[in-house]
Amino acid sequence: MSTGNGADSAPGHTSTPATPGTAAGRSMFASLRIRNYRLFATGQVVSNTGTWMQRIAQDWLVLSLTGSASAVGITIALQFLPMLLFGLYGGVLADRLPKRPLLVATQSAMGLTGVALAVLTLTGHVEVWHVYLTALLLGLVTVVDNPARQSFVSEMVGPAQLANAVSLNSANFQSARLVGPAVAGVLITAVGSGWAFLLNGLSFAAPVAGLLLMRTSELHRTAVQPRSKGQLREGLRYVSRHPELVWPIVLVGFIGTFGFNFPIWLTAFADDVFHGDAGTYGLFNTLIAAGSLAGALLAARRGRHRLRLLVAAAALFGVLELATAFAPGFWLFAALLVPIGMFGLTVNVVANSSVQMATDPEMRGRVMALYMMVFTGGTPVGAPLVGWVTDHFGARVGMASGGLVSLAAALAIGLVLSRVGNLKVRVSRHGVAFVPATGRRELVRVA
Repeated sequence: MSTGNGADSAPGHTSTPATPGTAAGRSMFASLRIRNYRLFATGQVVSNTGTWMQRIAQDWLVLSLTGSASAVGITIALQFLPMLLFGLYGGVLADRLPKRPLLVATQSAMGLTGVALAVLTLTGHVEVWHVYLTALLLGLVTVVDNPARQSFVSEMVGPAQLANAVSLNSANFQSARLVGPAVAGVLITAVGSGWAFLLNGLSFAAPVAGLLLMRTSELHRTAVQPRSKGQLREGLRYVSRHPELVWPIVLVGFIGTFGFNFPIWLTAFADDVFHGDAGTYGLFNTLIAAGSLAGALLAARRGRHRLRLLVAAAALFGVLELATAFAPGFWLFAALLVPIGMFGLTVNVVANSSVQMATDPEMRGRVMALYMMVFTGGTPVGAPLVGWVTDHFGARVGMASGGLVSLAAALAIGLVLSRVGNLKVRVSRHGVAFVPATGRRELVRVA
């Protein structure tokens, strides 16, 4: 797949499949017509539900053991630190190795980490360092699993349905997020965190079974790259030469590092501000998931993902975080979590699909590794910092700081993209638009 030149990275650039106007392209669930992708999606919804159960149980367990939002931030940081340190090497492995057997191995290993933490918790021997160690091990496996899983989507559905499948993957993850936190809240209250960890570990049997049942003859195989020197540097040079890859990755890096620290903020709001329990924390996560699911389904139906939408969604996400941070009452705070989830998910889906569609297949593992390294690998930097701010200045200031950084990043990159495309901003009664600096015809509308 060819990539555009520097001018294509202007906010009006469209990253779409080759056939977005077809009936299949317009269908919200087009990718589910493909058997291999149905197996994948079914397995993922089961394991994703378990993953969300473990995330809620893990955060609440650490808070219960330590009473510190900073400790929750350290746990999250340890889980994502390997991605920051080794993420690019994971992408090299994803390009070198057959992705389906690689995913069987990584998904099995992730299930074992859940079972190990369950045994420690259910036997009453769990200490906070056990949670830290388990989070670190899970992060190491994720270094390889994430780029392999992201780039395997194109092998299942082909280029025509890639944008739809990326959106449905996000919808899948957020559907599980609706169920997982609620179930985790009930389990933690009734029988403790250990059972949530156990169910998560067992849930990985579903994606492993789905991978093993796939018809390999129906995969759109990408040629495995032979081992050679300089493959990591080659991936970095490839991205640096394509502005349509650089700027979405930079934007999601800022938002992922500072704007997506919801475990820290929501545990603090549930415990310190609204004096709730694990059920309150589960409710907050469910509301964000409801908005995220709506955002994912709208993205799947839209099919066409423009960079102007990415910038606009990121700016609105930052504004909403600022407003929610200072919401005076419980129900207003809870209600605002829904649009936060919607616009946050829109940022992720649009950036992900735009980057994948603009990348040549043989480079996709390395590019997506860089994308995930920037998006989630910044957490070891952002989570402890945001946790410290939250501990010392309160949940409201902590959340507001994340929203402010997200908004500033969106505005700055929007201006950069407008300069790359030789555009200027025009404000009228119809909204805000980018127009050519030397002409009258409007290129894109961002609001």
